[in-house]
Amino acid sequence: MVDYHAANQSYQYGPSSAGNGAGGGGSMGDYMAQEDDWDRDLLLDPAWEKQQRKTFTAWCNSHLRKAGTQIENIDEDFRDGLKLMLLLEVISGERLPKPERGKMRVHKINNVNKALDFIASKGVKLVSIGAEEIVDGNAKMTLGMIWTIILRFAIQDISVEETSAKEGLLLWCQRKTAPYKNVNVQNFHISWKDGLAFNALIHRHRPELIEYDKLRKDDPVTNLNNAFEVAEKYLDIPKMLDAEDIVGTLRPDEKAIMTYVSCFYHAFSGAQKAETAANRICKVLAVNQENEHLMEDYEKLASDLLEWIRRTIPWLEDRVPQKTIQEMQQKLEDFRDYRRVHKPPKVQEKCQLEINFNTLQTKLRLSNRPAFMPSEGKMVSDINNGWQHLEQAEKGYEEWLLNEIRRLERLDHLAEKFRQKASIHEAWTDGKEAMLKHRDYETATLSDIKALIRKHEAFESDLAAHQDRVEQIAAIAQELNELDYYDSHNVNTRCQKICDQWDALGSLTHSRREALEKTEKQLEAIDQLHLEYAKRAAPFNNWMESAMEDLQDMFIVHTIEEIEGLISAHDQFKSTLPDADREREAILAIHKEAQRIAESNHIKLSGSNPYTTVTPQIINSKWEKVQQLVPKRDHALLEEQSKQQSNEHLRRQFASQANVVGPWIQTKMEEIGRISIEMNGTLEDQLSHLKQYERSIVDYKPNLDLLEQQHQLIQEALIFDNKHTNYTMEHIRVGWEQLLTTIARTINEVENQILTRDAKGISQEQMQEFRASFNHFDKGEAEFNRIMSLVDPNHSGLVTFQAFIDFMSRETTDTDTADQVIASFKVLAGDKNFITAEELRRELPPDQAEYCIARMAPYQGPDAVPGALDYKSFSTALYGESDL
Repeated sequence: MVDYHAANQSYQYGPSSAGNGAGGGGSMGDYMAQEDDWDRDLLLDPAWEKQQRKTFTAWCNSHLRKAGTQIENIDEDFRDGLKLMLLLEVISGERLPKPERGKMRVHKINNVNKALDFIASKGVKLVSIGAEEIVDGNAKMTLGMIWTIILRFAIQDISVEETSAKEGLLLWCQRKTAPYKNVNVQNFHISWKDGLAFNALIHRHRPELIEYDKLRKDDPVTNLNNAFEVAEKYLDIPKMLDAEDIVGTLRPDEKAIMTYVSCFYHAFSGAQKAETAANRICKVLAVNQENEHLMEDYEKLASDLLEWIRRTIPWLEDRVPQKTIQEMQQKLEDFRDYRRVHKPPKVQEKCQLEINFNTLQTKLRLSNRPAFMPSEGKMVSDINNGWQHLEQAEKGYEEWLLNEIRRLERLDHLAEKFRQKASIHEAWTDGKEAMLKHRDYETATLSDIKALIRKHEAFESDLAAHQDRVEQIAAIAQELNELDYYDSHNVNTRCQKICDQWDALGSLTHSRREALEKTEKQLEAIDQLHLEYAKRAAPFNNWMESAMEDLQDMFIVHTIEEIEGLISAHDQFKSTLPDADREREAILAIHKEAQRIAESNHIKLSGSNPYTTVTPQIINSKWEKVQQLVPKRDHALLEEQSKQQSNEHLRRQFASQANVVGPWIQTKMEEIGRISIEMNGTLEDQLSHLKQYERSIVDYKPNLDLLEQQHQLIQEALIFDNKHTNYTMEHIRVGWEQLLTTIARTINEVENQILTRDAKGISQEQMQEFRASFNHFDKGEAEFNRIMSLVDPNHSGLVTFQAFIDFMSRETTDTDTADQVIASFKVLAGDKNFITAEELRRELPPDQAEYCIARMAPYQGPDAVPGALDYKSFSTALYGESDL
C-alpha cells in the first residue's frame, strides 16, 4: 500500500488562490504558485478549455466504466452529484454516504456537498468551489474540481527518488525516455507536441507494440495518433486528446498532458514493481547458485582427495616381503618418490579444501543461508581422519621397509656364510668315505699296519675337529629357516646331505678302527717320529684352516663400537702368530729329524709320512696363505671402520641440522598462535603482516630440502638409528606441513574477516569491539546455546573469531529474508499464491528462470491451476527454514 503522506496536506483551488496547493514536500504548491492563474488561462485560451474538457471527460470515463456508466458532458452530468459520488467511490475504493435520490435542487446540492466533503477529508482544501456552482453547471468550477480530484488521486502519490507529484512524474518520464533520440522531456506541454515522447514511453515498456525507429519527428500527427491508438488498444488507456488539438495549439494544455501521462505511469507501475521484484529474486538466486557451485566444487575436491587416500592406504598397508634386497630397495625408492612427488600436492589440496570450506561457510552466513553440511563421509573431520590413517600407514610402511631390508641383509650374510662353510666341509669330506672303506690293512706289513692305525687316529682327531663346523652349518641352516629365507629348501637339502654324510663318516670311522685294532694285535713297530709329526701337524693344519676361514669370514656392523670390537679381536689374533710360527718350526723340525735319522741309518723311506697327508709343503703353503690373509683382513676392517666413521659423520650432520629446524618449526607454531590472538592494526595490516610472515616461512624451505638430502644419504647408507638427535625426518615433515597449514588457515581467517567487514559494512572499531566481545563474552545458558548454534553449526566444540564476527554482524545488520523473497515472487505472480513457468520466464533471466522451475514443487493449494508452482516453499528452502 502506498503511503500518501497526506494527513495534513490540502490543495487550494479557485480564483482567490489561482490553483496554489500545499502539497507534500511543497512541490505541488510551488508548482501552482509559479504557473499563470488557472482561471485566467481558461478564460484567455479556449483551446485549453477544449483540451481539458476532452481529457478530463476521458479520464473520468476510464474509471466510471468500471461501475458500468459514463458521462457525455462534464459540466452537465455531474450536476446532480450522483456520478460525482460514484467516481470518487471508484477511484478511492471507499464508500461515500448514501446519496439522496430526489430531483430537487436541494437534493443535488446535498449530494455534491457529500462529494466535496469527501474530497476535503483527503486533505484537499477547496477554496471558492461550492456545491451551488457545480449544480448550476459552472464549467470553470467543474473543471477545477475534476483537476483537483486528478491531482489528489492520480498524481499526488507518484514518487520517484524522493520527488513526488508533478516533479516525480516528470522525473519518471525523463528516466524512461532518456535513451531515445529526438526525445527531451522538460515539461508537460511543448515536450509532448511531436508525439515521440508518448511513443518512447510505450516502447520502453512494451517494445513489441511500437516500431520506434520508423517514426519521424516532422510527422507529429502520425506519431500522436499511433501512440494514442496503441495505448487505447493494448494498454486500456482511453484516447483523451486528438492529435490535431495538440498540434494545432502553440502550447498544449499542461493539465491535460499531465492527466494523460499519469495514465501511462499507472499503466506501467505494475511493470516497475515487477522489475524491482525480479531484481531482488535474481540477486537471491545468484547468491544461491554461486554457493551451490562452491558446494559442488567442495564435494568433488573432497571426493577426489578421499579416493586418493582410499587408493593409497592399501598400497602402504601391503607388507608382502620380497625375496631380495634389490627388490626391497626398489620399494623404498618408490616410497621416497611418493613422499617427494605424490604426497606434497595432496597436502596442498587438503589445505585448500579446508580454506574453501571456511570461505563457503562465511559466504553462507553473510547471505543469511544455513551452514553447508557436506555429504555423508565427506566432512572435514572425515578427511582429517582419513589423512591420519594415511600417515599412520606411512609410518608403519617405512618402518617395515627398513626392518625388512635389515632382515634380508642378515639373511644374505647368513646364506653366504652357510655356503662358504658348506663348501669347505664338502671339500674336506671329498674321498673320505672311500678311504674309510679301503681294506688296505689286509695286505699291509706290520709297520704299514701301525702306520694305518696312527693315520686313522689322526683322521679321528681331524674328524672331531670338524664336528664344530658341522654344528655351525646346521645352526646357520636353522636360523635361515626361522628367518624365512626364500631359498630355505636348497639350504635344507644341502645341510641334510652334509649331516647324513657326517653320520656315515662316523660309522665308517668306527668300523675301520675296530678292523685296525684287530689287526694291530698281530703287528708291531710304528714310527714314533712320524706319528708325533702327524699328531702335531694335524691340529696345526686345522688351526691354519680355521684361521684362514676366520680371516675370510664376512662381517656386518652398524656402529663404530662394533667394528672396533672386530679390530680388537683381530689384533688379539695377530698377537698369537709368533707362537704359531714357533709351533710350525717345531713340527717341521720333527719331520727333518725323521729324515736325518733315516739317512743316518740308511733307511729308505717310502716317500711320504705314512701317518698323515699333511706334508711340510702343505704346512708352509697354508702358513704363507695365512700370512697373506692377515693384511687383507686389516684392510677390510680399516675400510669398514672408515665407513662407520662416515656414517657417524652423516648422523652428526643430520642431527646438527634437525636440532635447528625442529625447534625453529616449534617456535614458529607458537608465534603463529600468539599472532592470531594479539592481532593489531587494520585487517589489511594484519593480512600484510601474516603474508610477510608466511613468506619468511616459505623462504626457510631450503633448510628442509637440505635436511631431506641428508636424510636420503642416511637411508642410502642403511643407517637405522641416531643417538645425536630426538628429531626424525617424519617429525620434521609433519611439523612443517602443520606449520604451512596453520599459517594458511590464519591468513584465510583474516581474508574472511575482510570479506565479512566489506559485505556488512563493519568499521575497524566495530571489528575490534567484536574481538573484545569474542574474548570475554558470557551469556546465560539459553542465550549461550542459541549463539553456539549459530557460531558452531557443525558442533565441533570450537568457535573461531570469524564465526563470531559473522554472528555479531548478523545481529547488528539487515539482510534479505525469506519473507522478502516471497513478497517479491508474489509481485511477479500478480498477487497469486502460486506462479507459472511462463511468468518466471517472462520476468527473470533465462538461466535463473530455469533454475527456479527445476526446483519449485507443484502448488497444492485449493486455488491451484495446471502448471502452478509453489514459490513460498522454494523461498523458505533457500534460507533453510520450514514452510511458512
